[in-house]
This record gives sequence, C-alpha cells and structure tokens, in this order.
Amino acid sequence: MSYDNKYNEWKEDPESYWKKKASLIDWHQPYDKVLSKEDNNFIWFKGGKLNTCYNCLDRHVKNGLAKKNAIIYDSPITETKKFITYEELLFEVSSLSSSLKSLGVAKGDRVILYMPMIPEVVVAMLACARIGAIHSVVFGGFASQELANRITDSTPKVVIAASCGLEPNKVINYKKILDEAISLSSHTPNNQIIIQRQQLPISLNKKGDLDWNELMFNNSKTISECMVLDSEDPLYILYTSGTTGIPKGIVRTNGGHAVALHNSMKMTYDIKQSDIFWAASDVGWVVGHSYIVYAPLLLGCTTILYEGKPVGTPDAGQFWRVIAEHNVSTMFTAPTAIRAIKKIDPNGDEIKKYNLKNFKYLFLAGERADPETIKWSIDKLKVPVIDHWWQTETGWSIAGNFPEFGVFDIKYGSTGKPAPGFQVEVLDDNGNSLEVEEMGNLVIKLPLPPGCSSSIWNDSDRFYKAYLEKYKGYYNTSDAGVIDKEGYISVMSRTDDIINCAGHRISTGSIEEILTSHEEIAECAVVGFKDSLKGEVPLGLIVLNEKPNKPKDEIIKEAIILVRKKLGAVVSFKTAYIVNNLPKTRSGKILRATISKILNGEEYKTPATIEDKDALRFIKEIYDSF
Repeated sequence: MSYDNKYNEWKEDPESYWKKKASLIDWHQPYDKVLSKEDNNFIWFKGGKLNTCYNCLDRHVKNGLAKKNAIIYDSPITETKKFITYEELLFEVSSLSSSLKSLGVAKGDRVILYMPMIPEVVVAMLACARIGAIHSVVFGGFASQELANRITDSTPKVVIAASCGLEPNKVINYKKILDEAISLSSHTPNNQIIIQRQQLPISLNKKGDLDWNELMFNNSKTISECMVLDSEDPLYILYTSGTTGIPKGIVRTNGGHAVALHNSMKMTYDIKQSDIFWAASDVGWVVGHSYIVYAPLLLGCTTILYEGKPVGTPDAGQFWRVIAEHNVSTMFTAPTAIRAIKKIDPNGDEIKKYNLKNFKYLFLAGERADPETIKWSIDKLKVPVIDHWWQTETGWSIAGNFPEFGVFDIKYGSTGKPAPGFQVEVLDDNGNSLEVEEMGNLVIKLPLPPGCSSSIWNDSDRFYKAYLEKYKGYYNTSDAGVIDKEGYISVMSRTDDIINCAGHRISTGSIEEILTSHEEIAECAVVGFKDSLKGEVPLGLIVLNEKPNKPKDEIIKEAIILVRKKLGAVVSFKTAYIVNNLPKTRSGKILRATISKILNGEEYKTPATIEDKDALRFIKEIYDSF
C-alpha cells in the first residue's frame, strides 16, 4: 500500500487504524474503547491492561526468541563487547525487579537512573517497567544541581547509579555527583544502588548505599512476575533537555507507547525481527528510550548499545566499524554526529575501510539536517539518508519518509511527510491557516496519536499552557516551517529563532542551509543580532572543515555573498565569524538562544546540558570584540 493510501486510511477511520496496530501487542485485558475523551484529555486504549516489560521480553522468550541477542553492547572506550540474549536479559531484569520490591519499591513509586551507556541501564529501565515503578533516566554526567532538581521533582524511592562514567581520557565520578545532589535536594531517597565499574570503584559508606552485584545475587533465585498495569499508568518520566527554561518532566504511559513504538519499527525504519538496529544516542534522551530500548525490544529484534563518540574513540570511523562488525541494517543518529565525522574525514576515507553491504538506511533527527550533510552522507554511504522530525513530547516521528510504503523522493531540507496519526498544519501567530509554502507555526491537530505525552509530572497546567493553550484544538510544536504543495514538511527553526528583520520574518534555518552548502563550511549557526534600524539582523557563526583550502577572510566573504545571492538583500546578512566549535547540548542541539543572549549582551545561564563549556568562550570573545 502506498503512503497516500495508508495516510488516508488512518485519516478516514483513525480508531480502526490504531485498533489493528494494538492487536500486535499482548494485552492482559482488552481495552474498552480505542479512543476516549475526558475533560480536555484524549485517552488511548482505556480499560486495557498490559505490561511493557512483558511485551519487550517475556513474550519473545515464550515465542522462540530466548537464544536470540536482545542487546549488543559495544564500548570502544573500555574495549568491551557483550552479547545479551532475550533469555539472559529477562533473568537480569527479574532479579533486579525482585531486588527493588525487597526495598519496598511498588507500583507508582519513582526510581531515578543516573547511568552511563552500559547494559545495566537497560536492565534497570525494564525492571521498573516490570513492577509498575516509574523510571526517570537522568543523563549521566549531569551536574549535581541538575540531578538534585530532578530528585526534588520526582521524589524517587531509590536511585540506581554507576560509580563512574567514561569519556575519552576522562573518568567522571557519578557517585560523588549523586551524593552532592542528594545533599542539595529537598528529598532523600531511601536507597542508592551502585554499579561498581572497575575504572573507579567507590566505597559505599553513605546511609542507604547498596552494591548492585550483592543485591542481584541475593535476589537471583526469586522470579518476579509482571505487574498488570492500566494502559494509562505512567511508564517513565523524561526531563526535557531544553536549551532554556526549567526542564519539564514529560510523562509517557504504557499502552499507547507500546502500540506506537512497535508500529514505528516497521513503518518508519523498515526493521524486521531478524535485523540489527542501532540508534546512536544515549538513554538519557528520548531517542535512547524509544529506539535503543523500547521499540527494538517490543519488536523482538537486536539493538546496539554503544558507549562511545562518533569521533575520538578513537577515530572518525567508529560508526562504520560498528555497522560492519555487527551487521547493522539501519542506523539512527543526530546530524551533528555526521557533521563531526565529515569535519574530520571530508573525503569519507574511514568509510572505505569497512564493508557496509548490508547497511540499508541512515536516519537523522534531533535537529535540522542541512542538505549538505544529507548529500555528503548519500554520496559516501550509498544508501538513502532520511531526515525525520519528532520531539521528546511525541516519543516517535511526526514526519518522515516511510519505507513500509515505499521510500518516496527525498527533498533536501525537508523532514518528509506526516506519519499516519499526525495531521500537521501551518498557522500564523493569530491561529489562522497559512497558504502552501508560507512559513509559520507548525501545529498538530488534536488528538495526538498513541505514544505522545499528555502531561508534565506534577504540573498538568504547565503542559496545557506550554502546548495546548495558544492554538485551540491543536498541539503547538514551537517549531516554525512550511508545507509544500506535495505535502512535504520543512522544519526551519524553533519559533524563537525566527528573526524579524525590518518587518520581514526570516528563518535562521534557510540561511544556515545556504552557508553549509559552501564546500569549506562544516557547520554553522545563525542567530538574531539587535540592530537599531532594522530591529534584528542575522549573524552567522561558522565552523570550518578540519583543513580548509582557503583563507578564513575569503571564506567569510564568499559565504555572505552566497546568502545574499540566494535570499536577496532583504535578509541583511552582512556579518559572520569563524569559531572552533559551536555550543551544543549533549544531545547535539545548538544552543542558539544562549548564543544570541551572549552576543546581545543579555544575561544568560549556562545550560546544564551543554557538551563543552569552552565553546561559550569563543562566543564571549566575539562579543568582547564589538
């Protein structure tokens, strides 16, 4: 069936569409109704009872997949590889869930996971799911105050952490950070379960400290059965990594989440049970939740858990090594990871070292994928490279290019067409519909499909005000973009990144797209700079390839001319600076709001999610030069 036919099938009868998808999940009790509405909330599969861990593990073991690899753990940092079958993973999960119950953890209790990319983090997530505890994974290496904020908000009964996390040539003492966070928090967990890593063993002498291995051994003979949960019972809380503001605890519920993610593996990524799937992200972000852990295991395929970087552990060829060595069919990562590789290896020499004959697709998400990055990837990898658009709040892709229906033409700069389940529209600031190819606010008509969040932990009013209040009957994505006559969506920037230059709304994404088309530019960021005459003008920050072939001044001059030639003088693009690195979150998002505040002399707070604080120094130096 073609994309158009499948999308229309959903649109004509959404409840029948999702009923078919729900039939592929094991329910302990059938739901009463596919879709219900109570007050302002839409509820999927009300009355249905299930368990996400059962659907990820138990049913596969019962159905002949016991000896199949569930996880391939690959850590170039520790030079470790580990293969974990569904049967082995189930045993570990059962032992930990029994351990948690022995500590008084029950349905609805929160458990914070402060962990690196090691197999135990997957065990911990599924163990919580097994007994109905609500897990909240906090990105490993978050500073103590940020961890404290999350402890205060979620009030966990238990925290599970590793003794340390590892970066290239660096060991991060997680236990020290955890102890500091607990001292700063208004809430004190009953226990801290610590996984001792050989790179930094820790003395467990604080009240409530427990050793992971001892706890698992003591409960290894106790079989923990799955708790039967309501479809609307929370599965996890994931705090957004937003570049500004107070993090929001996005709540994901069990039923819709399982249905949506299981469906997405075939529809979006063309994955079968026999395939090896790799989401090169971190479990601290939504990509890691959805596509390192839950979606692959719901389907019953094999997932890659990678502890390393795209470059530097040790070289720019690690992604291609993992794909070749483990026979990965489909990979999903952020554009910034590919740009980092391209910057060091612009000719793709590292790619040529590996046999990628079974590699089918590269998917990109997390930020706008500039056309040059996509073109480079297609040229070097010889596979379709598909940008797709989604958010922490949705948990899966809003728009993409769907192999299940036949890959349609890739348009550079577009995130594809809306997935069945999402009706995307473009509105002006007053909520009026805009014409085809007019840039405005991207919104989604309610109800949101299964799997999307409908609340913020302990603050449902905040969810309503943030996402539903501005445009009645719609979810506000806070992204700006256009939809063309063929239905392709182009997400140009966050709405906060739209520049109003002398009354003209200018997308930073459109300028960045042109800048990265210059052969010497690896990546860039464009922000609004205050101007007494025009209100705002665009200012560009440019990162060059590792070994540029032209003088820097010449590259800047060419870049400015290129933008003005393609967009016209109306954009008033006259200024650009070269920097060594752009400030980014650890999930790869450029900190445009922070950059803009620094350059405009405004007060700012260094985001807790920043990858490299030194990158801000380059921006401050530019400001000091004005």
